[in-house]
Amino acid sequence: MDGALLASVMQTHLGEIISLGVAVSWTITALCFEYAGRRMHSTISLNIIRLVMALVLLALTLLIFTGNIWPQNAGKEAWLWLGVSGLVGYVFGDYCLFSSYLVIGSRFGQLFMTLAPPSAALGGWLILGEHMQGHALLGMFVTMFGIGLSIIGRGGDHSGKLHLSLPLKGVLFGIGAGMGQGFGLVFSKLGMNYYIQHVDTSDALAVGLMPFASTEIRVIFGIVGFIVIMLLTRNWQKLVASVKDAKGMVAATGGTIFGPFLGVSFSLMAVRYTETGIASTLMALTPIIILLPSYLIYKQKISLKEIAGAVISVVGVSLFFI
Repeated sequence: MDGALLASVMQTHLGEIISLGVAVSWTITALCFEYAGRRMHSTISLNIIRLVMALVLLALTLLIFTGNIWPQNAGKEAWLWLGVSGLVGYVFGDYCLFSSYLVIGSRFGQLFMTLAPPSAALGGWLILGEHMQGHALLGMFVTMFGIGLSIIGRGGDHSGKLHLSLPLKGVLFGIGAGMGQGFGLVFSKLGMNYYIQHVDTSDALAVGLMPFASTEIRVIFGIVGFIVIMLLTRNWQKLVASVKDAKGMVAATGGTIFGPFLGVSFSLMAVRYTETGIASTLMALTPIIILLPSYLIYKQKISLKEIAGAVISVVGVSLFFI
């Protein structure tokens, strides 16, 4: 393939390429944060550390391109709903997600993240008044079936009874993570709808930076939320100990770059260059992509049933966007 043809393909399918990159990015961040979480032994500390890092990266990005470290002209409504999104998506959703990594590992944690599209559809119906079509309901069923296939097995006592093959605590954290991500996305959409009203749509740079600015607002509220929790639980000692863990900090830095900075921001950018359904489906491939590195890095045994469950859950996600 010559250079001109390659450039043409990349330009034509830029949104799809970005979406696949986001799926790989989220795979890397999941593996990094699982490692960092096991070293730091504190989900709250890890979340504060990675959100502060993300805030610095986002502020520097805005400073370089706009001369300001804070989002400009967002408006009170945008700050309100993006702030709610940060509390729901980061504080609740990511607390559950990181906790699930410690209990059931990043592979299954990411599998439960396929619940985000059904949760977003439900939230869009409840909060935004969006219509839920039949294929969305089918997608919910298929996604939950795929997850169930991965985590439910038969007892080894020949009784044939079904049982959870994962700890219930980890399953509940996983469900909370998927729902937090989905509902957080709904509030993000609401906030960005208000934000765009204050942006000059003829200014390509301003429009292009809006996802980064919106992410920064969400991150700010996420940091405030976790700091309040840490103040209430009085666990500052764990935060200090986590910062002193060099290997944990390296992993947290990698996870931050590929997660709340590049992953989240480019996920918002992807939907600008391709259809939402295509972008969301490609970005939902993380539970499948993560299987191989989980096997190679963490030596986790992966059954055909678990592979089939991951594939089916992603197929369920794709049905939302037919």
